[in-house]
Amino acid sequence: MKPAAGSVLNFAYGSNMLRARIQARVPSARAIGTALLAAKALRWHKRGQDGSGKCDIVDSSAPGAQVFGVLYELAADEKHRLDEAEGLGIGYEKVELVVAVAGRKVRVSAYRALQVQHGILPFSWYRALVVAGARQHRLPADYVARLEATPAVDDDDGGRHSMNMAIADRI
Repeated sequence: MKPAAGSVLNFAYGSNMLRARIQARVPSARAIGTALLAAKALRWHKRGQDGSGKCDIVDSSAPGAQVFGVLYELAADEKHRLDEAEGLGIGYEKVELVVAVAGRKVRVSAYRALQVQHGILPFSWYRALVVAGARQHRLPADYVARLEATPAVDDDDGGRHSMNMAIADRI
């Protein structure tokens, strides 16, 4: 599978799985399907600008280690908008990965955290965005349950909390 001319393929595994979230950043974003990244684990240890934990992918040798996500096709001339939102070069770096989509191996880009802080937790609204994206794309129920079970903390910024929960609640 190759992207259409003038497009790039991006593997979303955190809050960008949610269509409304990624399309607010990159209007051209079009979901291609769910994807599976083998030999990786999801962690919530990327330190966000707000001090809370955000999603990251790390290598894992644990048996059956895998991260589910959503493969999006983005207009290449809009990709910089997602890079800016993700803090490319500051918060995340771009990596090239191979994921499985409908049994086929596909080369994609993704983001991996540059700044990690073990022991931090995500805000409840961020976890809700991740879970909403996983549900929207019908990721496996046991995977969604693990996402839902992630410990989270309340955000002191009530406006930010309300705004993001409204996005998560739209599905």
